[in-house]
Amino acid sequence: MPGPARHPADAPEPAGNDRHPVDRLPGPGKLLAGGFQHLVAAYAGVVAPPLVVGAYVGLSPAGLTFLVGASLFTAGIATLLQTIGFWRIGARMPFVNGVSFAGVAPMLAVADAQGDRRDALPVIYGAVIVAGVLGFLLAPAFCRLVRFFPPVVSGTVITLIGITLLPVSFGWIQGGHPERPAAPVDLALAAATLAIVLLLRRLLRGFLRQIAILLGLVAGTLLALPAGAVDTTATRHAALAGFPTPFHFGTPHIEAAPVVSMCVLMLVCMTESTADMLALGAIVGREADEKVIAAGLRADTLGTAVSPLFNGFANSAFAQNIGLVAVTGVRSRFTVAACGLMFVLLGLSPAFASLIALVPQPVLGGAGIVLFGTVAASGIGVLRTAGLERGDNLLIAATALGVGMIPVVSRTFYDDAGIPATLKVVLDSGVSAGCLTAVLLNLAFNHLGGGGRPERGD
Repeated sequence: MPGPARHPADAPEPAGNDRHPVDRLPGPGKLLAGGFQHLVAAYAGVVAPPLVVGAYVGLSPAGLTFLVGASLFTAGIATLLQTIGFWRIGARMPFVNGVSFAGVAPMLAVADAQGDRRDALPVIYGAVIVAGVLGFLLAPAFCRLVRFFPPVVSGTVITLIGITLLPVSFGWIQGGHPERPAAPVDLALAAATLAIVLLLRRLLRGFLRQIAILLGLVAGTLLALPAGAVDTTATRHAALAGFPTPFHFGTPHIEAAPVVSMCVLMLVCMTESTADMLALGAIVGREADEKVIAAGLRADTLGTAVSPLFNGFANSAFAQNIGLVAVTGVRSRFTVAACGLMFVLLGLSPAFASLIALVPQPVLGGAGIVLFGTVAASGIGVLRTAGLERGDNLLIAATALGVGMIPVVSRTFYDDAGIPATLKVVLDSGVSAGCLTAVLLNLAFNHLGGGGRPERGD
């Protein structure tokens, strides 16, 4: 009688050093430095949603600190599920999971629908749990969509991931206030950090070259000290230790409209995670097939379903860390697992978590140009193999890129168009809108009707 199915990464390690680089365990020094580098790259993305939502529902400073710590803790759990995994859960790839910023708008809408915004968090948590469970059940079927992601689609989506992330970097350079012009000191810090990262990548070799981003962030922060751009407020008011008590803000409450909104968000996150896994698979040299994608989606959705128990929100893949893998060439999933463990520890110690916040946003923005631009360039590399000399494929890529760029160029483009809120969740995500457009056009031109049999590049 056959035994239970095993994930490929769970196979016994072969003799010698024949294991794929994704499954190799680096030495302690490289493991910690590489993990910390991923932590710094992801930190702002993890803490931004709870800060926005917490402030919107009227939490006190202590409540905000608790919510941020809970998000760090649950991001760590989700990342460990994704990188280490168990059973058929986890892609076993260098994949950081954290709080999805796509969920901010729907969560604020849920808060507006409550009589008192302070009552919103239990309703949000109830909806997130239902959405996570639904996503987990749908993962085996959803992963089969991978056959609709040939190079013309995956290359377009990977390019869009990088392009749509670049405005995040520009917002960091503007000090987190994209509606205002960047201050001269912020531009100087971003430019100096970018120059340092490029210089270190050019001059260093070996391990030091791999952590050039981290060294650049440290150097940029040191330069920011005499400029008075390092904010130490968070470190002065953070407790040394604290556990994210389950149901701290109340028992999750289920209401129909928020559940529908969060389920739509879950499908959007699953679409983006599928595209991210395809991108990461191309970068690390391990194909993200249906089995890997299904396992990765299970980790995403299980992490989402568990997160509200510890006062966290929906989790999804962090594309910015894919850029870090591409830049450094460090493909070990255990490096990212170390990042996940650090997230958990930071969630248990608000004081240490606040230290990461010392890195000024303009410094992060300077490094982000390299990280996110690398993702876009990787997508262009995939598109080169997609047979763009065929008119249909060129049309597919061009249209999908155009549609995906709409929310990047204008965040208010769909605001006055009378579009239903659930559809707007999809359209306001450049990656999701562009991905959906590319998949549908690829089906129309290369699979259905008179499209004929797809060629190799399709």
